[in-house]
Amino acid sequence: MDSRFFDSGFASLEAYVPGEQPKDRKYIKLNTNESPFPPSPAVVEAINGDAASLLRLYSDPTSSDVKQAIADFYGIDTAKVFVTNGSDEGLSFLFMAFSEKGTAFADITYGFYSVFADLYHKDTTIVPLRGDFSINIDDYDGIDKTVFIANPNAPTGMILGLDMIEDLITRNPDRLIVVDEAYVDFGGESAVALTEKYDNVAVVQTFSKSRSLAGARLGFVIANPAIIAGLEKIKYSTNPYNVNRLTALAGKLSMGDREYFDKTRNTIIENRTWTMNELRARGFEMTDSKTNFIFVRHPELSGEAYFLALRQRGILVRHFTGKRICEYNRITVGSREEMEALIAATDEILREAGVNHG
Repeated sequence: MDSRFFDSGFASLEAYVPGEQPKDRKYIKLNTNESPFPPSPAVVEAINGDAASLLRLYSDPTSSDVKQAIADFYGIDTAKVFVTNGSDEGLSFLFMAFSEKGTAFADITYGFYSVFADLYHKDTTIVPLRGDFSINIDDYDGIDKTVFIANPNAPTGMILGLDMIEDLITRNPDRLIVVDEAYVDFGGESAVALTEKYDNVAVVQTFSKSRSLAGARLGFVIANPAIIAGLEKIKYSTNPYNVNRLTALAGKLSMGDREYFDKTRNTIIENRTWTMNELRARGFEMTDSKTNFIFVRHPELSGEAYFLALRQRGILVRHFTGKRICEYNRITVGSREEMEALIAATDEILREAGVNHG
């Protein structure tokens, strides 16, 4: 029940539902797309050192060290970088302040988009994915609103080619195209280079997935300096110290450790390929995921039944109830040991359900 003092304009708001974080027992967590690996050793060493003693001091409101590390990684100027408290903060600001004419996004995509659109009372156009869950950029023609594209998309894991992203940008020079690249490091091609050519594109990324810092809450936006200046204005009007000291340090060191970044993300890609092959051999159908998760269904086993049976065996995955995707489950790619446990549990579930497989 809402308080009688709660703004009635938010009464109908449907909040985002985070992935389950149970504490009743130890689970294999394949439900929230976290990395199975710890952060870079450089991060762990620094955080376990003297850095915590400086928490008595405010963090750097400019996040200059993290900005420089991000700029160095992508070979761009720091004036094009905005550092955020998780990528969700960057998305929130873009919905808030860069969507005056409204927003447009897919019917099956990151769940926070619809929450932000409602929160900021944006006129929204929902654009259905094709029957195969792919995005058709032609469907965005004639919609004079800020477009949000998750690329790769979630929860489908499918990617839109960079040529298609550029086509969308060039065909719509007078509206902003936001490319949400939370999972781009697992097989996609970033649109960061397009921010050097066009002023109507903003790229949003996170440290949560490929850099193993989900609990630190750190993200960034790369765009032309005018867009970045607008985002900075919103930040300094709401929470100037949006990134804490330890998170900023972790982000700087993580961005600088390219060897560890490549090693861990490549291992996840290898584990994804192995798991997809194993599940296909057991009759599962899936999208061509380019993320750290896979999106699967079995023609002889309901999505909910598979989800519940895995949970009973101590393995958490993410099940969705939307009409078009209710038979699917999203499975995070974990360590090889975790994926082997998933396959062993799946074999048991299929046997109990009387489903034959190779």
